Amino acid sequence: MALLSDIKKDLKQAMLDKNDLERDTIRMFLAEVQRFEIDNQEEADDSKALQIVNKMIKQRNDSITQFKSGGRDDLADKEQKEVDILSKYKPAQLSEEEVTQKVKEAIESAGASSMQDMGKVMGILNSSLAGSADMGMVSKIVKDNLG
Repeated sequence: MALLSDIKKDLKQAMLDKNDLERDTIRMFLAEVQRFEIDNQEEADDSKALQIVNKMIKQRNDSITQFKSGGRDDLADKEQKEVDILSKYKPAQLSEEEVTQKVKEAIESAGASSMQDMGKVMGILNSSLAGSADMGMVSKIVKDNLG
């Protein structure tokens, strides 16, 4: 639970620093964690917390795109600041070369030879790369290697 305890410490520091945006963003995250725990009746561990962070970042990136297309750069900037705050809780992202190597290993271990085996390969990669790589990029690399 190192991730959640770090986030709670950061919340206290944001309150002491009177950093409203960081405080509110962290509170939104903790509310999502609490919602997960209530809905699933299980305690959230670091991997679940990481999934929640990724989901929140994806939502904000979608909002940024919509705000920019609607000419609301002020709201897009606020969402981008929230993404920056949430991103510091994600593990370091793997480079494209590292992901390609992991994909090749997964294809080999699954015995995959065609696009029909993509589900097997993605199943292996989902568990091993969760949070450390953009799954859209992973999917593209798998398609390139199988196709």
